[in-house]
Amino acid sequence: MKYTKTKEVLNQLVADLSQMSMIIHQTHWYMRGPNFLKLHPLMDEFMEEIDSQLDVISERLIALDGSPYSTLKEMAENTKIQDWPGEWDKTTPERLAHLVDGYRYLEDLYQHGIEVSDVEKDFSTQDIFIGLKTAIEKKIWMIQAELGSAPEIDA
Repeated sequence: MKYTKTKEVLNQLVADLSQMSMIIHQTHWYMRGPNFLKLHPLMDEFMEEIDSQLDVISERLIALDGSPYSTLKEMAENTKIQDWPGEWDKTTPERLAHLVDGYRYLEDLYQHGIEVSDVEKDFSTQDIFIGLKTAIEKKIWMIQAELGSAPEIDA
């Protein structure tokens, strides 16, 4: 079988991107306070971007004869991104910081995928990983700027 490790990373991304989409949804739904009118619709854009990444990753996995996770149970059992209960006790900055944590995890997973696909010489998937990692790094920078912090991408 070719690309065994790459397919494992792709399927991990299926679970984690699905979870990240829900975390963004929760941020969108439970947001209150300053910058609400700006940030609330921005979360729709964030969800669209993550859902688009999920589609690209899932379709690449299928193209490599893999089988993406496709049930809520599989997503929940396999994701490594922590979630929170839907409660009103978190501030918008806390929620945005939680998004950054999820994005940083995805950034690391994409980097792992870049390395694994390089070893397995799956350069088409590696190209996908590089492009999506770049998009994630931009998102980290933007949220960190909203929080008044440096991106800390190279930390």
